[in-house]
Amino acid sequence: MDIKAPSPSGGFLRGLRSDAMWLIASLLLAGGLVLSFGLLAEEVIEGDTGGFDRAVLMAFRSADDPTNPIGPPWLEEMGRDVTSLGSFAFLGFVSVAAVGYLLIAGKRRYAVLVAAAVAGGEAISTLLKIAFDRTRPDLIHATRVFTASFPSGHAMLSAVTFLTLGALLAKANPDPRFKAYFVSLAVFLTVMVGLSRVYLGVHYPTDVIAGWCVGSAWAILCWSAARRMEQSRGW
Repeated sequence: MDIKAPSPSGGFLRGLRSDAMWLIASLLLAGGLVLSFGLLAEEVIEGDTGGFDRAVLMAFRSADDPTNPIGPPWLEEMGRDVTSLGSFAFLGFVSVAAVGYLLIAGKRRYAVLVAAAVAGGEAISTLLKIAFDRTRPDLIHATRVFTASFPSGHAMLSAVTFLTLGALLAKANPDPRFKAYFVSLAVFLTVMVGLSRVYLGVHYPTDVIAGWCVGSAWAILCWSAARRMEQSRGW
């Protein structure tokens, strides 16, 4: 009985279908996140999230003194340390370091991906803050703030930066354990930065959720575009 060798064209077509399904799933996820942001923004504008925002904020405040976050002084200091991981300065340093490494390694297109993702995320965050112009929570803030409240810039930019870099590190390692580790670490850092903003009283929880939605959607769109170009141009 003759045994036919697998057709190279069949494997190629399966690869194309897999890539197409991956792209469709990514776009659907990004679209769902953008839709979630839109629905949340509508609720915020109409004032329907006030009860939820206030309840969550107060859950992070001392019952005896609502001006102070819960926990001992060292916990509040730790909150400030964590929130600094989502600051423009820290994320800027991390992004510049990553772009520099990628350029030295000859990965210029990935360097462009990181730079475009972070710069684009900052531009989107600034425009959304100007458009919604939501005031900050009327609490004594444990850290200084200079911009509008909605969406949270720390939550959004940490999602963009950490998820983009996490995806790059996951791509560079064929071992599924390393891929899961890098992606999980990126998600963990993003979540912790967002929670620290609510804990310190500088953002409503809906600000943070909105930042996560837009930041994650932008990171997915940037990575999807880069992967698509990688396949079509042979990066």
